[in-house]
Amino acid sequence: MLVVAVLFCSPIFAQKSQRLTQNWEFLKGDLGGIYEAIRPVKAGNPESVPVWEQVQLPHCFNAKDAVTPDVNYYQGPGWYRTQLAISNPYKNGRTLLHFEGAGQKTKVYIYDVLVAEHVGGYDEWTADITDAVTAFRKNPLFEKQFKGKIPVEIRSDNSRDLEMIPSDLSDFNVYGGLYRYLNLVYVPQVSAEKVFATASVDAKGSLGTLKISSTLLNPDGVDTVLVKFQVKDPQGKLVASFNKEWKAFYGKKDLWETSLKHPVLWSTDNPNLYTVEMSITANGVTSVHSEKIGFRNFEFVKKGPFMLNGKRLLLRGTHRHEDHAGVAAAMTEDQIREEMELMKSMGVNFIRLGHYQQSRIVLDLCDRLGILVWEEIPWCRGGLGGESYKNQARTMLRNMVEQHYNHPSIIIWGLGNENDWPGDFSEFDQHKIREFMKELNDLSHVLDPSRKTAIRRCDFCKDIVDVYSPSIWAGWYRGIYTEYKEVSKQEFDKVDHFLHVEWGGDSHAGRHSESPDNALSLVTKGKGADERAGDASLFGGSARVSKDGDWSESYIVNLIDWHLKEQENMPWLSGAAYWPFKDFSTPVRPDNPIPYMNQKGVVERDLTKKEAFYVFQSYWTTAPMIHIYGHSWPVRWGAANEEKMVKVYANLDEVELFVNGKSLGKRKRNSQDFPAAGLRWMVTFKEGQNTIKAVGKKDGKVFTDEITQEYQTEKWDKPAKMLLEKVSEKDGIAVIQVKVLDKNNILCLDAQNYISFGITGDGTLIDDMGTARGSRKVQLGNGRAEISIKTNKGKSVASVIADGLPSAFVEINP
Repeated sequence: MLVVAVLFCSPIFAQKSQRLTQNWEFLKGDLGGIYEAIRPVKAGNPESVPVWEQVQLPHCFNAKDAVTPDVNYYQGPGWYRTQLAISNPYKNGRTLLHFEGAGQKTKVYIYDVLVAEHVGGYDEWTADITDAVTAFRKNPLFEKQFKGKIPVEIRSDNSRDLEMIPSDLSDFNVYGGLYRYLNLVYVPQVSAEKVFATASVDAKGSLGTLKISSTLLNPDGVDTVLVKFQVKDPQGKLVASFNKEWKAFYGKKDLWETSLKHPVLWSTDNPNLYTVEMSITANGVTSVHSEKIGFRNFEFVKKGPFMLNGKRLLLRGTHRHEDHAGVAAAMTEDQIREEMELMKSMGVNFIRLGHYQQSRIVLDLCDRLGILVWEEIPWCRGGLGGESYKNQARTMLRNMVEQHYNHPSIIIWGLGNENDWPGDFSEFDQHKIREFMKELNDLSHVLDPSRKTAIRRCDFCKDIVDVYSPSIWAGWYRGIYTEYKEVSKQEFDKVDHFLHVEWGGDSHAGRHSESPDNALSLVTKGKGADERAGDASLFGGSARVSKDGDWSESYIVNLIDWHLKEQENMPWLSGAAYWPFKDFSTPVRPDNPIPYMNQKGVVERDLTKKEAFYVFQSYWTTAPMIHIYGHSWPVRWGAANEEKMVKVYANLDEVELFVNGKSLGKRKRNSQDFPAAGLRWMVTFKEGQNTIKAVGKKDGKVFTDEITQEYQTEKWDKPAKMLLEKVSEKDGIAVIQVKVLDKNNILCLDAQNYISFGITGDGTLIDDMGTARGSRKVQLGNGRAEISIKTNKGKSVASVIADGLPSAFVEINP
């Protein structure tokens, strides 16, 4: 019998929960039938399927191929299997498999019985395997073949399907696999299935209200339950309690309402969290459910800014995709925490989770770190499909709201992204899209009247939602960055509630420029700053920096610097969110400097900081920081005695610069003095090595930063040869570097050739990472590129090839 998968929304499971990370096998591809997954595989048996591999969960079967330069990433089925020792401690309890997210269609089997299936790659759900486990224990194979363990098989499928969201036209991978945590959960006979804790407070913070409702997991129909509540403040002190005996109820039921005078408020600077514990006792067994909540008041002022707890707060935001070097979507909790803490250290107080419901771990961290959230469903591009398509959107919206309802960090439910982008269907009907957007908007407000709705870039629906973000890419896809404030004000005037999400541009990590703004002279001014069809392409169309610029870090820091200094003087602005925080993989950008990578992040796909990170930090943080631009710029160039600008990004009041031990004077920081807020010096470098040091003070403490750069005055001809050499080796990892030289062996510092690394022998390339130093095929940055090799304690020959240049080789010896 097939059991429909049910929701699971408890951040702390009812009683017993175990992450199932070990002892999994994976098969890429499909099977002829379920028996191919459950029959024993014997060594040397040619009739068995020999291609299962050992894996750990979470696991994404696009961990590497999403950025492999030679092939499209795999979209299709994959199988997982394991054997579980199941021992539910509760009499008449339920045994559940709780999926925190699996992509994109999933079927769950106990031995040969299909027990649950789910459509959608981003919401949580459970499979109740209780009855199937009981039945299999009567099977003679339970002891004979499986030694008292329960065989579990899971089919995951991310095949292309027009009648599913998100569209495969989206600018991100639609990943496959069990890429979020899977949990084995034991609950008593009766437990809380969903708990909704509505915490509200007036703008002055004088009176807080808490309303709690719940649904029960009670498949046996136990008729009487005792429900108890305890509320504890951020210091763990009990501040309210309640208990009552109820007749069993079905569906959502209001259980308790209470008030708290002057609750400790949640804010981005002080994210104070209360704890609500709900215990349910039935037939002498108690289950406990715990939620974290926060009391905060927010408002998007009509034709004005954003208010948190009665005071204006400029939303300083970014975006996140669930994607990371080497694992794709299968990020561990430690990796997610490192990423979110790095965002907070950059000064982020707002994030849009693009473009789908994300892991509960992310939302918990936003609650604890003080990061406000716009979370959205993956109705992204392609148009509007049929009834199954719309049902999936409705279901995913309901699941997202119900599963993340209690997070104080969430202020916006996003209903769609770029829904003006056709392509999946023969019909593109704006009226039908509007009608469905209205339906989703109404559903969101029914599910959660306390939060706002929003969409990005669909002008013909902008009047439907509470908050609208138009397309503004000043200085990248259209226009020049100095038009940013003017264009933003024009868009602000068109709606009641304006929030600017998605701005920025691509930068190839390690590429720098002495004249980064040159491409701006080619761009037509005054024609708007919205992205349009084909703008992401590197070919054809009107002049734009995204196509005609140098993709240097030098340009992007200027663009970001200008935007941030303008945002400080836009009193009507609710906020803006840079797109995105981290480089991520995408199938629609094969021709980028790192193939299949969107490179707009301020950190690379492995969290390596780009120079742009420090520009944000200098505007958005108060912890003292100082950073000289150019840590990843080993060689600058120009004529002898030519003055070059040195920029320092800092949040200190005053900075002094030293070049080769000589002071070039002090500069005071002024955020409106572009670039670098006035912390810039014109410097005459000597040929060869130069030492640059910046010194600043705050509260009597000294803060410094120092770099060394070479200055090259020799002019180079066109690239003629490549030099490949090993530059370091440690702990079995060798780093090799290629340099492109002209016929006179002068480094070609503006060379941007595509090069491809290879290796023969015992070593293996550490590639398919989607980073500038972890990609087999990559464009040069200032005439050079690097990659690492795992030597495996053996001998190898590494190679590099490029069109029009002789290949180069280097031996790697132990």
